Amino acid sequence: MPFTTLPKLLSEALSSRGYAEPTPVQAAVLEPEALGRDLVVSAQTGSGKTVAFGLAMAGDLLNAEGFAMPTQKPLALIIAPTRELALQVSRELIWLYGPTGARIATCVGGMDASKERRNLSQGAQIVVGTPGRLRDHLERGALDLAQLRAAVLDEADEMLDMGFREDLEQILDATPEGRRTLLFSATMPKPIVALAKRYQKDALRISTVGEDRGHGDISYQAVTVAPADIENACVNLLRFHEAETAMLFCATRDNVRHLHAGLTERGFAVVALSGEHSQNERNAALQALRDRRARVCVATDVAARGIDLPTLSLVVHVELPRDAETLQHRSGRTGRAGKKGTAVLLVPYPRRKRVESMLRGAKINAEWIGAPTPEDIRRNDRERLIATLLEPVEIDEEDRELAKRVLAERSAEDIAAALVRVHRARMPAPEELLDGAQSPQRNDGPRPGFEDTVWFRMNIGRKDNADPRWILPLLCRRGHITRGEIGAIRLAASETLFEIPRPVAGRFMTAVNRTAGDDPDGEGAVLIEEVKGGTPRDEARSNRRNDGPPPRRYDAAPTERKQLGTRPSGNGGGGKPFGGRPGGSGGPGGPGGGRPTFRGKPGGGGKPFAGKPRGGRPG
Repeated sequence: MPFTTLPKLLSEALSSRGYAEPTPVQAAVLEPEALGRDLVVSAQTGSGKTVAFGLAMAGDLLNAEGFAMPTQKPLALIIAPTRELALQVSRELIWLYGPTGARIATCVGGMDASKERRNLSQGAQIVVGTPGRLRDHLERGALDLAQLRAAVLDEADEMLDMGFREDLEQILDATPEGRRTLLFSATMPKPIVALAKRYQKDALRISTVGEDRGHGDISYQAVTVAPADIENACVNLLRFHEAETAMLFCATRDNVRHLHAGLTERGFAVVALSGEHSQNERNAALQALRDRRARVCVATDVAARGIDLPTLSLVVHVELPRDAETLQHRSGRTGRAGKKGTAVLLVPYPRRKRVESMLRGAKINAEWIGAPTPEDIRRNDRERLIATLLEPVEIDEEDRELAKRVLAERSAEDIAAALVRVHRARMPAPEELLDGAQSPQRNDGPRPGFEDTVWFRMNIGRKDNADPRWILPLLCRRGHITRGEIGAIRLAASETLFEIPRPVAGRFMTAVNRTAGDDPDGEGAVLIEEVKGGTPRDEARSNRRNDGPPPRRYDAAPTERKQLGTRPSGNGGGGKPFGGRPGGSGGPGGPGGGRPTFRGKPGGGGKPFAGKPRGGRPG
């Protein structure tokens, strides 16, 4: 359905921007039953809702000839939760209503308030702003809503989540009784319903969530990963895709800070957005993304609201969204304006069933894959590098003279190899992931090759700061096996159980016995023996009686954490989220927690494996 029912000037503005026909939400607000009525609209980010409410209020702004009606007081008010979203809405309405002669005033935090008051005093048909700044202008008498005909609440659910209820109520209470109220919200929680009942009459409910869901231009992928490998998986995803702009979503500002630090340390051009950043810091971060000085943004859900980055092609859900609506909202930052985008969910093994249920509810078909391996990344790097080096470039005479001098000193092959090396040096190195993290197998049954296994016991456990991330290499060194030949690992308080495929068990035990005398003060002191006369379940029951908490089960990698991706803190301090390095270098009981040393290092740890830890004050 083309835009045939609109005033000519609006139709021409839409055509000039490449709009051939309306999106579902735009078509819905233009239906005869929606004209002149209050609306409650559920529509996802990226569905064209800004243009939709711009078109919905055309009858309140334009005269019979299609031009804006002259006025000294606003006829339409749009309230948005963040400065970025308000500015984005303002830009959209400027090109849509510019030909009609309508003036648009923007009132947001971080801008010159006196200049905004001057713009309001000169008369504007449309005012766009954030709740706090609009309320400030209202209280100072600079904003007069006596002639308002339409009020739009964009991202109404987020405004309530951010604590703007009182501001919204004060603004809406200052508007005339006869004005229209249009609520646009991705979700409809009870507070939104209550707000609609208070400020709307006979509102028409419109929902295009089912039609918009999935965003046809977004490819969804679910990557199974060990919780301790989440940060490494992020690194490999960024390196595998090499997106022009990527956005990584975390649940808390703490995790934004940690992931931002980890990516910065590895050499990524990355910025962070969360509630702890000031408006100036947000502006600088967004400008860095638009200028291509940064290519990665780590953000919380609220901080990312209203951000429009045309080059954004990759969204990574580092921490799983709380529901299907949040999944859609995050993912909707990419795949816009006909461009292709990719949304990746990092799924810790224990959360797979929950994610599958969420995807079914959202009617999203996601491809379940393993995290990219270093070889996958190197393969992509080779193809990208060849394409880059073979691109045509403009060369001036100075470049040619320098090239001749280099050719006189080195062969063409040596020069090409040096050029390749320079290009590769600019890219962060991929991370080696635990074997289990690279397999899309569900962690609720035996892995291929582990149907018949032999269980072994080690005389170290949680009390000794045992952790699969260093137990795995220890077993590989002592038993001369690979990580892929180690199955489930179960940590108890004072011992650790693990399984080895039966065909490998004999060779493993021979190597363990041979290396038992090596390094008697370190790894060689760890006792490793086969479990005789009992099943791991029996062992677990015994550990529970004697040591307290039941053993934790790992499948070649940690799979349980109270906080997504955090490492156990040991006796001395907190672990770093996303599988970061241990917090310090002390032994058991020393500061920092994490992996103990094999010989008594500072921190009072003593020898962690040869007997009990000796003394040491807690960190």
